[in-house]
Amino acid sequence: MPISQFDLIVVGSGSGGFGAALAAARLGVRVLLVEKSDSLGGNAARGGVNNWEPGVGGTGIPFDLFRRLNKIPNAIGIYSYGRHYKWQGKDVDPKFPGGELLIDPTRSYLDSLRCFGGPAFADAEAFGRKHWHGVPFEPDFYSAEMEKMLVETGHCTIWKSTAFTDVNVDGSRLCSLRLTNGDTVDADFFVDATADILLARRLHCRTSLGQESRELYDEPSAPRSPNDRLNGCTLIYRISRKGKATRGIDPLPASVPSPCWWADEYPIAVYTQYPIGDFNVNALPVMAGREAYEMGYERAYAECQRRILAHWHHVQLVFPEFQDFRISWVAPGLGIREGPRLIGRYILTEHDLIAGISDQTHEDIITIADHPRDTHGADTGRAGTSELTEPYGVPFRCLLPVEIDNLAVACRGASFSSVAASSCRLSRTMMQLGQAAGTAVALATKDHLSSLATVSPSVLRASLEIQHVEISWPRSPEMLRHLSEENN
Repeated sequence: MPISQFDLIVVGSGSGGFGAALAAARLGVRVLLVEKSDSLGGNAARGGVNNWEPGVGGTGIPFDLFRRLNKIPNAIGIYSYGRHYKWQGKDVDPKFPGGELLIDPTRSYLDSLRCFGGPAFADAEAFGRKHWHGVPFEPDFYSAEMEKMLVETGHCTIWKSTAFTDVNVDGSRLCSLRLTNGDTVDADFFVDATADILLARRLHCRTSLGQESRELYDEPSAPRSPNDRLNGCTLIYRISRKGKATRGIDPLPASVPSPCWWADEYPIAVYTQYPIGDFNVNALPVMAGREAYEMGYERAYAECQRRILAHWHHVQLVFPEFQDFRISWVAPGLGIREGPRLIGRYILTEHDLIAGISDQTHEDIITIADHPRDTHGADTGRAGTSELTEPYGVPFRCLLPVEIDNLAVACRGASFSSVAASSCRLSRTMMQLGQAAGTAVALATKDHLSSLATVSPSVLRASLEIQHVEISWPRSPEMLRHLSEENN
């Protein structure tokens, strides 16, 4: 017999899991959040992706979290573009080794809520400086505030350093989970927010990995034949200023050769300033996604540790300004951009991205996004970005597997094609997928529904709008008023 009974069990506390747990708990659902690591936040915290990139749709729970962090000195800020090697003239030598994102106290959260509409990046300097503003944050504050928000609901139990080991299924319903702490827990509903959709895969839900053929969904950016290529991954590190007496090039360990050995040239990187002045260094990428997947997580992490030391040595050599800095932190988790994806009740494809929300006909859109098709690593065959002309919507059905009625998938492994996933994978979008999943569970619990697929799309959307989730475009005056309350 299960020793613990909940209304909802969320597995994984990344952006999607946090959003699902918080939304449901706020609506009175008894939630258990299970997290295998010792802290919350997933890729955005442990993976070093300590930054929300520009994009529409970052309302609802992301804005609530921002407002809390904004009350803590040096916990969060807004960036604007500084230098970028593509925007520097031919006479600049050496060029900045990537892109520079600098804290800009003149900007507000609302400024971070737009990405679409720009020209190709090399020609987008004026547009980017005006519209592209992101949200860098301190990961320790970020994780701690997430946990406080969940605890404050009075309806969420958090078990860290815990994972599931077994499942109990009855037909199309998941009934209970066996956990590494020895407990068995059951619930009416479940959310899989694990990085590799481990729960959905354990339940034999149909999934996809790699790039689909152009023929499958008739996507113009898809390859003619399917392949196993994945978006590149990165081990992110942090640099801090040295004292003047220690300025210079940091020595390489004997085990790390100075020449780059994994590609023809070192990758560019994004250097994002933290509010206290340190920089987050995100090389694009450190390892091919498929290479990391086949190598296995532990070996891939160890190899990426070697690679970032070589990368940093190279940066200090070619750009002497960085000889004033040292590596002060390495993310405890790999920044992985792509893994297995659900084949759910609806598959978001490039057609949705191209159509934009004005030409989509879905009745169950639960968030909007506008990040470009964005793939890292030349081995993917489509490296680089492709800007969108307007936001698009993500249907709720993308979260729902066909096989299990009481499960939702709220993470980058939701039901997206590979092309669509390259756009619809950012932290704030994932948090809003989670908010929709948690809200749907609350509605299903209230109405005694057994399947999440039977939740009314109109009722779900109305509930999300009450929670200030942006599900339409253009932005309403009411939403603008809400977002202007930055420090409330």
